[in-house]
Amino acid sequence: MSTFKAPKGTYDLLPPNSATYLAVREAISAPLRNSGYGYIETPGFESVELFARGVGESTDIVTKEMYAFETKGGDRLALRPEGTASVLRAALEANLHKGGNLPVKLWYSGSYYRYERPQKGRYRHFSQVGAEAIGAEDPALDAELIILADQAYRSLGLRDFRILLNSLGDTACRPVYRAALQDFLRGLELDEDTRRRIDINPLRVLDDKRESVQEQLIGAPMLRDYLCEECKAYHEQVRELLTAAGVAFEDDAKLVRGLDYYTRTTFEFVHDGLGSQSAVGGGGRYDGLSEMIGGPELPSVGWALGVDRTVLALEAEGITLDIPAATSVYAVPLGEEARRVLFGTVTALRRAGVATDFAYGGKGLKNAMKSANRSGARLALVAGERDLAEGLVQVKDLESGEQTPVALDAVVEEIRRRLG
Repeated sequence: MSTFKAPKGTYDLLPPNSATYLAVREAISAPLRNSGYGYIETPGFESVELFARGVGESTDIVTKEMYAFETKGGDRLALRPEGTASVLRAALEANLHKGGNLPVKLWYSGSYYRYERPQKGRYRHFSQVGAEAIGAEDPALDAELIILADQAYRSLGLRDFRILLNSLGDTACRPVYRAALQDFLRGLELDEDTRRRIDINPLRVLDDKRESVQEQLIGAPMLRDYLCEECKAYHEQVRELLTAAGVAFEDDAKLVRGLDYYTRTTFEFVHDGLGSQSAVGGGGRYDGLSEMIGGPELPSVGWALGVDRTVLALEAEGITLDIPAATSVYAVPLGEEARRVLFGTVTALRRAGVATDFAYGGKGLKNAMKSANRSGARLALVAGERDLAEGLVQVKDLESGEQTPVALDAVVEEIRRRLG
C-alpha cells in the first residue's frame, strides 16, 4: 500500500467510473458547442484580488474557503474557487469583446477548489462545466443558457431536477430593497457573523440554510415587490421564453446564490435526491462584474454545472449511462512469433479506428482470455505458430464463444465489418 493518500475532501477518478464523469462532461458541453460557444481554458490559480473583487470580499468563498498563498516572488495567488471571474478576466485580457461580435460565448471545463467541511456532494476539489455569454443584455440570452442546461440534463436521462428562478434587480431598484431588508433583519435575533452580513450583503442572509434563521425570515420583504419596471419586464420576458420552450421552472423569491456579482436573472438547478446538497448547478446575470475587475461595461450571463453532483443525481435516479466498452478487440498471441505478428495487427486496427488491446507480459492462454473477457471486448484475436504458418488468425466472439479463422491480411477489414 502507498504511503500517501489523496488529501482530505478530494477524490481520484479511476476506471471504470471515470468514464461516467467523461460522459457527463461531454453531455453538458454538447448543447453549448452546438450553440456557438467556444472552448476556453484558464489557469488553475489567479490573483487573490480577482476573486476578492469579483466573487465578493464578504462571501464565505473569499473569507473562509479560498486556498490562498504567496509565491516566492511575493505575489498573492489563490486556487480558483469558481470559473466566471477567471473566464471574464481572460476574455478582457485578450480583448475578445473588441472583435465586433457580441456576445462572446465561451464554455469551459475544469477543477475548482474550496476549503469546506467534506461531505457527500461537497468536496474541496470538484469539477464543473460552465458557460458564459459576455457583452449583451438580452432576456433571450438568459433563457438560452437555462434551456441549454436543461437540454444537457435531459440528454443524460435526468428527470427529477427542478429549476429555481428569481430576479435580483439592478443598481436602480436593489438599493431600495437592500435598505428595507436591513431594517427587517436588524430586528431579528441573529449571531454576530450573520449580523455582520446585514451591513455588508444582507441578501446573503436570505440564503442561510439554518432552520433557526429561516424561521425568523418569515414575513421578510421580498425583492420581487421592489423591482423597478425595467427589471420586472426583463424578468417576465425570461419567464415567457422559458415557458414557450417548454422548460418548467419554479419562482423562488429567496434565491440569491452565494456570489456577490449577480444582477437580475438568477437560477439554480436542484435535485431532491441529493439531500442537503441539492444544488447541482446554477448561475445568473452579472452585468457589473466587468467593471468590478477593471474592464468596460459588459453585461453578461452564465452558469456552472457540477459534474460530481450530476453523477450523484444520476445515481439517485438509478440511471446507468450507456458507455461503450473501452476495448472492442483483444489480441492474444501464443508464442514469440505470434507476439510480433499480432502486435503489428493491433497497431493496424488502432490506426483503422478500432479500440484494441493486447495481452502484454507473456500471459498463458487461460489468463490472457480472462483478461480479454474483463476488458469488455467483443472479439478476441488468437494466433499460434500453426495459425501463422497457414496465414490465419482465429477471431473469437466473446459473447457467443464462436471462433472462426480469418486470413491475416484480411483481418482488419473483417473486424471492422463485424463491429459495424
